[in-house]
Amino acid sequence: MVLDHPSKPLRRTSVVKPDPGPGQLLIQVHACAVCRTDLHIVDGELTQAKLPLIPGHEIVGKVAQLGDGVVRFKIGGRAGVPWLGWTCGTCSYCRNGQENLCDHGKFTGYTIDGGYAEYTVADQRFCLPIPDGYNDAEAAPLLCAGLIGYRSLVKAGNGKRVGIYGFGAAAHIVAQVAHYQQREIYAFTRPGDEAAQQFALSLGAVWAGGSNQRPPEKLDAAIIFAPAGELVPQALQAVRKGGSVVCGGIHMSDIPSFPYSILWEERTVTSVANLTRRDGAEFMALAPQVPVRTEVETFPLEEANEALHRLRGGKIHGAAVLIMHR
Repeated sequence: MVLDHPSKPLRRTSVVKPDPGPGQLLIQVHACAVCRTDLHIVDGELTQAKLPLIPGHEIVGKVAQLGDGVVRFKIGGRAGVPWLGWTCGTCSYCRNGQENLCDHGKFTGYTIDGGYAEYTVADQRFCLPIPDGYNDAEAAPLLCAGLIGYRSLVKAGNGKRVGIYGFGAAAHIVAQVAHYQQREIYAFTRPGDEAAQQFALSLGAVWAGGSNQRPPEKLDAAIIFAPAGELVPQALQAVRKGGSVVCGGIHMSDIPSFPYSILWEERTVTSVANLTRRDGAEFMALAPQVPVRTEVETFPLEEANEALHRLRGGKIHGAAVLIMHR
């Protein structure tokens, strides 16, 4: 499924099966989750996509061929491909343990062709082993919703009361991790979305309400997954003195002006950008311990546009996942 131009539907077509270069894997894709970042790319809100583009960066599949020098994977084994696809290793960010901010980074399904296809190639260094106990569709959301959710939770600090604004794929995973860590989750959904609120409560949230509501307790931290800038002032008013607000998405609408008084008392606002290989290793080790269980709704590859449409309308609870025929 190929994106030729932003704001146009993906086009189903046949392309030549790629050959793995040195250090790369050829992966027969079994499943690829549909991320809100894919939606931002397709809708033209992220403007640096290579075109034409095969989207998709939550990829699970079987290693079909090894490029020269590959040592981390074997033919027939499973591999996961996340958003971060390549870094230079030499810029100041890479040298200081911040490869997620690499000046020359390349990203799966954005500047590198991704997983809305039967085959893809990926750099072995950035691929992740898939934990046992997850089938392909269940594992796919771990590759971004899980990883970004995990990095956002770490950024939020060690506070007990954590608010989550936007209860989609990332939130439904991070809520389970937070519950495992004996934290309290306060879930904020679209106003009136009782189904999403019940879903959050079923995953261990102690309270669920609309994003226009205040929680019954002051929060230690809040994580915003919804791409709505107007939620930042609301989250600031919900956190205690010294609390933090973490913006977990790659794209957000403009943040409206707000009075300094709701930032004062050492509240902070920060963002999460991409992920690191360390995040991947830590989260993939943690997920089976929780154990994280992903709620997925599957679609055949050719229905990618429908999956994106339903995600755009807030009609997916959990994660949408494309399944390849094989």
